Amino acid sequence: MTRDNSGISKTASALSFIADRFPLEKMNLEHMLAHKEVPVHKMSWGYYTGGMTMFFFMIQVITGLFLLFYYQPTVSDANLSVEYITKYVSVGGLIRNMHAWSASGMIFFAVVHLITAFAMKSFEKPRELTWIMGVLLLIITFTFGFTGYLLPWNQIAVNATKVGLQSVEDIGQYLPGMLHDVPRILRETFQGEASVGQSTLGRFYALHVVLLPLALAGLLGIHLLQVQVHGMSQGVDEKPKKQERFFPVFLFKDLTLWGVLFFILFTFSLCIPFESFLPFPLLAPYDAMGATPPGIKPEWYFFFVYYPLELLPFWVILLASGLIGAVLIFTPWIFKGSSRKTLGFIATAVSLYLLIMTLFGEQIYHLLKH
Repeated sequence: MTRDNSGISKTASALSFIADRFPLEKMNLEHMLAHKEVPVHKMSWGYYTGGMTMFFFMIQVITGLFLLFYYQPTVSDANLSVEYITKYVSVGGLIRNMHAWSASGMIFFAVVHLITAFAMKSFEKPRELTWIMGVLLLIITFTFGFTGYLLPWNQIAVNATKVGLQSVEDIGQYLPGMLHDVPRILRETFQGEASVGQSTLGRFYALHVVLLPLALAGLLGIHLLQVQVHGMSQGVDEKPKKQERFFPVFLFKDLTLWGVLFFILFTFSLCIPFESFLPFPLLAPYDAMGATPPGIKPEWYFFFVYYPLELLPFWVILLASGLIGAVLIFTPWIFKGSSRKTLGFIATAVSLYLLIMTLFGEQIYHLLKH
């Protein structure tokens, strides 16, 4: 009887948890438009970073659909189709630049959004699932960058993908028992053949244009629903100066900011080709017999882990990554009683680390290496 009561109590607790996170009475458009308010305080700017991430995701979808009309996901035609888009399709080069720049913008603001949400303690009850969805969305966003990197099928892309997939398999040597084989199976699943080739390109293409967008859209829907239902967290310890209506005041400001971002993105894409920042010709096709270009580096948003990986043993980075991943997922419970001052200090330290490794990681690497 006691065991039955315990089971009923656990079920009731689980149902209560779900009901608190998905209150049906608030899940309607009228409530969101008529009653939702946004606190105004010194950290209010953080509320707009989620909208900025959403804006760049929309640009990714629109420009990506355009590129799909011309891109050929085969090892013989992939690079040629990218060259054709860039040189011969009307506004093809502009669209491709917008796709590349917006990818960087999306990752940048996704990271900023997560850090500001952490600093404002936006993971407090009943927003635990909102936070977890945000962490998963960030992981998917980085995976977009990794899978899209291979699609131009140039020398740097193929060699970088080989290194990345081999790093996945190397994780297995640090895992016990049956887990030892899981990274190898993952690498074989994504690679599809003995070496990076047509199967790899096809699978990365499917991930990049079908599976990841569907996963992101689903998680984003849940994330946005949670935000709308529970509203914006207060964000600071002191009482907000005032509350402003989400509709139309906050939404108008958000859309105005989107217009500014579009102007900046369009200007950058029109005047500064994304590949002008790269030390190698992006359109050079992959040659299996060719030499690996010197100075290979991943995209800037992987520098925070790339340079430490060059300096420290692989197991140290693996252990640190696992711990950080666990902390991110369980943040709502780990930092439940922490003050916003403490969270702000941690957020600032993380921001400084990411900024320093992104801007000066190469110089630090050469300084310590020599």
